[in-house]
Amino acid sequence: MRLLVVEDDRKLSRFLAKALSEEGYVVDACKSGREALAQAARNTYALVVLDWMLPELDGINVCREIRRAGSAVPIVMVSARVDIAERVIALDAGADDYLVKPFHLDELLARVRAAIRRGRVEERALRVGTLALDVVDRIVLVDGKRVDLRPREYALLLLLARHAGRTLSRSEILAQVWRLTHDAGSNLVEVNVKNLREKLGPTAPALETVRGAGYRLAAGELSR
Repeated sequence: MRLLVVEDDRKLSRFLAKALSEEGYVVDACKSGREALAQAARNTYALVVLDWMLPELDGINVCREIRRAGSAVPIVMVSARVDIAERVIALDAGADDYLVKPFHLDELLARVRAAIRRGRVEERALRVGTLALDVVDRIVLVDGKRVDLRPREYALLLLLARHAGRTLSRSEILAQVWRLTHDAGSNLVEVNVKNLREKLGPTAPALETVRGAGYRLAAGELSR
């Protein structure tokens, strides 16, 4: 399970990354708001630990941008700000939890576990038009009928469904589905999109090619 830690204090960032890694998580770390948004766009995370005070773009705006992009990733915001009004601002911006610095590590770990559990429950059923995905059991239904997909096809469809209505570039798709950091000019994406369209039947037209930009799953009526 992969987490993102966004913290500009290097000592604290290293401490959190080490502690979370020891709990069995794979941890990415960054120190600025802009970098956090880039990481969140490239990768699928189970949770984000987000500091409020960051260079370039603060945690509140990072939170808002992540939600504006359609991501439901759980976000635990950490900050030295203690006022109730500031907690409300963070929660209204899209944070799922708020922890005041200095905090006890055990409490942070407990809040991380709780937020991930809530996120799993909320995301179990993902629906885009006549397409339904059971994210936990990795089941895909079209008009109530099960569709069997290969692992990469499923990962690609899930990525597009999570960002329904948004155009994803080839480089974004390669980074998220194949963990490739550069586009080597292969036809991996095209082949899997073609296979998906063949298997999705009446839902296939919703998987759109946006010329010169990438691919998009038409949002239709998106529900969770």
